[in-house]
Amino acid sequence: MKDRLQFAAIRGLLWFMHLLPYRWRVPFSGWVVSRVAAPLIGWRTRIADNLRLVMPEISDSEIRRIQRAVPDNFGRTMAELFSPDDFVPIARATTLEGPGLAALEQARAEGRPSILVSGHFGNYDVVRASVINQGFQVGGIYRPMNIPQFNEIYVETIQKVGKPLFSRGRRGMAEMMRFMKKGGTLAVLIDQRLNNGVPLNFFGHTAYTALSFAELALKYNATVVPCYGIRQPDGLSFRAVLEEPIAHTTAEEMTQALNDSLERQVRAHMGQWFWIHNRWKDINPPKEA
Repeated sequence: MKDRLQFAAIRGLLWFMHLLPYRWRVPFSGWVVSRVAAPLIGWRTRIADNLRLVMPEISDSEIRRIQRAVPDNFGRTMAELFSPDDFVPIARATTLEGPGLAALEQARAEGRPSILVSGHFGNYDVVRASVINQGFQVGGIYRPMNIPQFNEIYVETIQKVGKPLFSRGRRGMAEMMRFMKKGGTLAVLIDQRLNNGVPLNFFGHTAYTALSFAELALKYNATVVPCYGIRQPDGLSFRAVLEEPIAHTTAEEMTQALNDSLERQVRAHMGQWFWIHNRWKDINPPKEA
């Protein structure tokens, strides 16, 4: 019954949002999440805590700006995600910038796989859609939603950006491996704290980060390209940036380089990263005596 009620609420919200034209729907969703939802569910407190932890010099006025901007970007991203008929043409038409595109093309010509690596920043599906528009087959990884009915809608929606999709879990990972072996391009996010991660650096503090995608790159000789869909000041358009590929060294060094790349982009666009993540929590806190 709880799942049914939650699903009914989600369907009702999506139905209402689609009564609005896309150019209004996206900013309205950002406004609702930023000004209504975020204060109610404690996001503003989490954002401020994270900012003060890693940037103690930050001013109160800048914290307030980021407290509004982060949930606004999240709300806009959700509206775009569930508006694929409007969003996908915009994303596919976004010009790819940077040296990473040539690296992807070289890997494809050589029959090697590639890994596009981003974070919960801007709108990460922009790059996936734009690279697909260049003729690449790009696979994505997703975590199934807890509500089965909603998961069906979610998967159906993100498939409109591109296929194939691999569900987190043993079966999905096996399918992903076969895709990589055939020279496919994989799109992944690496900025969530994982219990099986290793302690690397992010904003000068320990952030547990999974090495799995760097290990895959070394195993399959895959090109690793940091990439970002950067929201522009109009709130509706984007830059799609493919940075210089990460050199193959060790899994730890490669993953740290990916963290460093993401940190540079976040510092340049502070309101576009999901500062709500509990990114710096110790997975093995010291026990009290």
